[in-house]
Amino acid sequence: MCGICGYISKRRITKEELSVMNDTLTHRGPNDAGVELYPEQDGYVVGFAQRRLSILDLSPSGHQPMHSQGGRLSVVFNGEIYNYQELKKELTGYPFQSSCDTEVILAAYLKWGKEFVDHIHGMFAIALYDRETSEVMLVRDRIGKKPLYYWKDGKNLVFSSELKPILYCPGFPKEVRREILPRFLFQQYIQAPETIFRDVYQLEPGTFLVFHLGTITGKRKYWDIRETYLRRSREPVQDFAEAKEGLKERLQEAVKKRLVADVPVGCFLSGGYDSSLVAALASRQLQSQKLPPLKTFTIGFQDPAFNEARYAKEVAEYLGCDHTELYIDEKEMLNQVEALPYYFDEPFADNSEIATMLVAKLAKSRVDVALSGDAGDEFFCGYNIYPNVAQAQKLNALGAVTDFAGRLPLPQGKHLIDLLPFRVRVVAANRDPETKLQICSPTYLRVAHAFLSGEEETDRRISAIAYLAQDLNERGAVIPCRYPVESTYPQGDWVVSRMLLDMDTYLPGDILTKVDRASMRYSLESRCPLMDTEVMEYSFRIPQKFKYHHGCKKYILKEIAYDYLPKEMLDRPKTGFGVPIDAWLRGPLAGKLREYADSAHLKGQGIFDASYVSSFIDRYLKNGDAGAATGANYSKIVWSFFVFEQWWEKWMS
Repeated sequence: MCGICGYISKRRITKEELSVMNDTLTHRGPNDAGVELYPEQDGYVVGFAQRRLSILDLSPSGHQPMHSQGGRLSVVFNGEIYNYQELKKELTGYPFQSSCDTEVILAAYLKWGKEFVDHIHGMFAIALYDRETSEVMLVRDRIGKKPLYYWKDGKNLVFSSELKPILYCPGFPKEVRREILPRFLFQQYIQAPETIFRDVYQLEPGTFLVFHLGTITGKRKYWDIRETYLRRSREPVQDFAEAKEGLKERLQEAVKKRLVADVPVGCFLSGGYDSSLVAALASRQLQSQKLPPLKTFTIGFQDPAFNEARYAKEVAEYLGCDHTELYIDEKEMLNQVEALPYYFDEPFADNSEIATMLVAKLAKSRVDVALSGDAGDEFFCGYNIYPNVAQAQKLNALGAVTDFAGRLPLPQGKHLIDLLPFRVRVVAANRDPETKLQICSPTYLRVAHAFLSGEEETDRRISAIAYLAQDLNERGAVIPCRYPVESTYPQGDWVVSRMLLDMDTYLPGDILTKVDRASMRYSLESRCPLMDTEVMEYSFRIPQKFKYHHGCKKYILKEIAYDYLPKEMLDRPKTGFGVPIDAWLRGPLAGKLREYADSAHLKGQGIFDASYVSSFIDRYLKNGDAGAATGANYSKIVWSFFVFEQWWEKWMS
């Protein structure tokens, strides 16, 4: 696990300047650093740099940049190749000099060329330089566990694990993409390939890019969720017992591979189904090898509405784990807020990042690697939105009728739709075939756009149906808040399509970004067995009726968990990992929020509509999420605004 950065450029970037860029990633790799420059033809220079967190082969032979035998290739790499030991057996002709997984990348490229990406499995961001072809190849893992950014500056390219090295690159202009902000305010994260900066991109999950002397000569999706689902779902496992056993075997193998390390390994434990199952599988594996008990980590909150620590403790005691828990107060959580813009170096507003950083800090006190249960909700139908989507599909025909009737005008410029209950209005308004799965409040869409345009008052005179039906791109040069891509997913079961959409967007853009930045802040490697390639692809063979069974979400995963833990220990409502944002914004953070919403500040910044935002925040501070029409349930958007302003203050002021 590491941080990487580098460039292919005619512009002069010295070794010292590249070292400065690289050292912004020290938290990702505190154990070693490597910086090298390689002259290329036509005046180009290739620069490769890496900060190393030593996990496998702690000796100097794991140093990066690493070079192939004979010197044709150089590589910098962040992540883990979980099948590296199996690949070594296939690559017997290569004279390996180390026992780390990095060297397998070089050997695999020499054997299979660019198709080596089809053979490696794990979490990774790779930059590989081929002197024979004068190409630099950037690769990101299948699901997007590891981040990889690049700045295309004319005929020059700069890449990095985070935005910080690019921000410190000489000549970087720091031009903010204003048009992406409505989507950020609404979604609370920025989805690949977009970033907050113009001409800077995230390499999409499951993609590689080839750069040759000033030109991107190839960019290919080598693993695609849609294509993989369609291919694998044609081979369904129709017998439940067979599907359960097949999934269990793959989960056991995935956990076994992720316990391989030359440093201590533990597990995050919330007491929910996913993390408890991972902990149970890991505990069994360690017990079978007669190794010390699994170390597990939980943070607790004094507020019972957010606290799951006692459930995690019950699971840990049942499994015989070496458990550590830490109760934290509001002051400790608020202290993390100041660190957000540095470690999440573009705006990111999922407030569970705060608790995730605290549990990562706790785990780092005893281990260097922690297993997590992420992705169970996306792959096995766990989110509460999925039953709502199923209901929306059933009501779709009725919604179309209501849509038509709702357009009938009434006195005072109103429409019939305005008199109907909120849920009915939302279903009726849900007519766009590209966004039907992304059910949401029309008001949130209006407000997200009005923060930049100041046009909410005009929009209120448009019925909810008319507003949602129109193409938001026509409202100006902005990126729509929702993803207008749903026709590209399999048609039929709306819940299946929504799950695939979440795997493509919310999982890498939000969940994996949160866990990566929060854990790497403390130089902790996070590994997730549920995102093993075999597990993901096998999940596509499992019929939906085994995932969402008579109203029970994650049915097959729960049935596996019951093989290791008592049902009554797990069968309870999910608490979540959030924090009381409304109370914070109107309490200890209110003064800072007022500063950010000051009209003079906003006019000088030139990003938001100063008059609208200033008055909106003023109304919110008075009313909060209390149900008043002027400020009800808007803490999510206000928090996104707060996070953006905090980020601006850190990086743009």
